[in-house]
Amino acid sequence: MNVPATRKDLMIVNMGPHHPSMHGVLRLIVTLDGEDVIDCEPILGYLHRGMEKIAENRTIIQYLPYVTRWDYLATMFTEAITVNGPEQLGNIQVPKRASYIRVIMLELSRIASHLLWLGPFMADIGAQTPFFYIFREREFIYDLFEAATGMRMMHNFFRIGGVAADLPHGWIDKCFDFCNYFFTRVVEYQKLITRNPIFLERVEGVGVVGGEEVINWGLSGPMLRASGIQWDLRQVDNYECYEEFDWEVQWQKEGDSLARYLVRIGEMMESIKIIQQALEGIPGGPYENLEIRCFGREKEPEWNDFEYRFIGKKPSPTFELPKQELYVRVEAPKGELGIFLIGDQNGFPWRWKIRPPGFINLQILPQLVKRMKLADIMTILGSIDIIMGEVDR
Repeated sequence: MNVPATRKDLMIVNMGPHHPSMHGVLRLIVTLDGEDVIDCEPILGYLHRGMEKIAENRTIIQYLPYVTRWDYLATMFTEAITVNGPEQLGNIQVPKRASYIRVIMLELSRIASHLLWLGPFMADIGAQTPFFYIFREREFIYDLFEAATGMRMMHNFFRIGGVAADLPHGWIDKCFDFCNYFFTRVVEYQKLITRNPIFLERVEGVGVVGGEEVINWGLSGPMLRASGIQWDLRQVDNYECYEEFDWEVQWQKEGDSLARYLVRIGEMMESIKIIQQALEGIPGGPYENLEIRCFGREKEPEWNDFEYRFIGKKPSPTFELPKQELYVRVEAPKGELGIFLIGDQNGFPWRWKIRPPGFINLQILPQLVKRMKLADIMTILGSIDIIMGEVDR
């Protein structure tokens, strides 16, 4: 750590890993001169669970229930990226209806993630009320998830070539009701927060990142778009069926904590627009490509040969991943969530490297908090929006 040699009265403070504003088990070693931050060193790894190594010893279907534990607030995105990789490697077509269902689930998940960013972020800078409001709305989203997938947080809903089950009867009407209701709630948030002088005092001009700097650091998501760069993978890569909907990329040019807040609020409104269009235009047809169950399996053991007699555990049929490498990405609520995948004519991936947006976005924290006040650490860290499950993996 670079402690200036001339100053003798510096104080080194541990923030976290049990501090409530660290949003998980992040530890910051902060060097202070009074209230001014001289240096800040993030310490990671308290939640490391070896997710990449686990992936390399599982088939994709076996691994699907694990992936929701990376970013456990935007669970649908981790599932989407896990099935998108093998789908692209194996050139598997997803039925139209399944693609629409996926888009609806992804955008609901984006709203849920942004809500649970907004509440704690406001609580960090001293406003308790939004914290209770966001749970009220999030509860409705989780009710919709529970009705469609059977689970509230860890859904295990996406499958290679489609989704696990069709939408239940009446679900689409309930989702329409939620969209109409949620519009009014976002307007309420904006009235409560956006022009609040105390809030503006805490976030305006705090944690400013310029456009060029953002690109050099490799930041993505709202961090990137709040600095004036209109880059959204839903438009750039056109995955699923986003090009069929009418929506706009949300961006601001100031690059401070307020700009990041405005981008996320705008994204929630855009997500509602996408969901409404998807619900109106959802086609009929199958929700899963059943053909993929028929080919690309590993060989069945011959009757009565060695494996048949002596290997007690009969593995479930699975696809072989072709001998190729691939980087696949989606626009998660926190930024670009990517996976680098190498197949090896085997049921298990040879390499599975996760590119979590939170981990990359967190790099810039020490630079942003230097020469700021101690209280600004909470604002800046909150505006970056990290989740330690995916930072540590």
